[in-house]
Amino acid sequence: MHVGLLYSRIRRDEKLLLSELRERDHEVTKIDVRKEQFNISEAPEAFDDVDIAIDRCLATSRSKYVTRFLDAYDVPVVNTADTAELCADKVKNSLALEAAGVPTPNTEVAFTTDSALETIEKFGYPCVLKPVIGSWGRLMAKVDSRSAAEAILEHKATLGHYEHKVFYVQEFVEKPGRDIRVVATDGEPVAGMTRSSDHWLTNAAKGGEVNEFDIDDEVAELVERASDAVGGGLLGIDLMETGDSYTVHEVNHTVEFKALDSCVDFDVPAAIVDWLETKVEATP
Repeated sequence: MHVGLLYSRIRRDEKLLLSELRERDHEVTKIDVRKEQFNISEAPEAFDDVDIAIDRCLATSRSKYVTRFLDAYDVPVVNTADTAELCADKVKNSLALEAAGVPTPNTEVAFTTDSALETIEKFGYPCVLKPVIGSWGRLMAKVDSRSAAEAILEHKATLGHYEHKVFYVQEFVEKPGRDIRVVATDGEPVAGMTRSSDHWLTNAAKGGEVNEFDIDDEVAELVERASDAVGGGLLGIDLMETGDSYTVHEVNHTVEFKALDSCVDFDVPAAIVDWLETKVEATP
């Protein structure tokens, strides 16, 4: 199997994948997307004889466009451009989950500060204001009062980029000090972990403590449905506990798994490579 690894920086996650691929004697071409040029009709030479490409781009913009080019070149890529498009944008992500009937937090989008404030007041305090594009919990705000809402909305309105003027407002879910991340391949759970913190943001990137999570039947079903909603692939599905059930608040398409691999008694990169081998074998 000849794998093209798309990257802009080799992190611990990519090193784990590269190590597993090389241990199995697979050919790997590391493709730094910052150094490539993508023609609308002809693929760069770096993709010659590549059986499958893995998108590990750090920047969302690069991920979305590079995968779109690879789809045009008929180079199989994990994940597809359509999946990247749905997962990279929180609005599209929420719409896809809702359309598939996957339980997800109530969300509204507004385009002016006045209408956003109306939504916030309707949801009540606290509620959550998120950027439509972003990861690692950056630029997310728990809004506790009208004065805080007015200040945050004013700041977003003056930041300049049009994405900050798309106000994504979500209900605040009272979770038990943790959320759940499950890595899955085409809807099949690989492993899961909890991310715990005294802060309302529990992302591992924000310093949340990670522990193995035993995936029950309900979570496994939600993971499969959430994966199907965005087109499948190698995904990170994020869930929150809501009393006796769960809600899916996000699906991630360039999922990081180093924290998961460190806390479970399971070889996560090996499972990912197993899946890649199966996909290549099934390719006509």
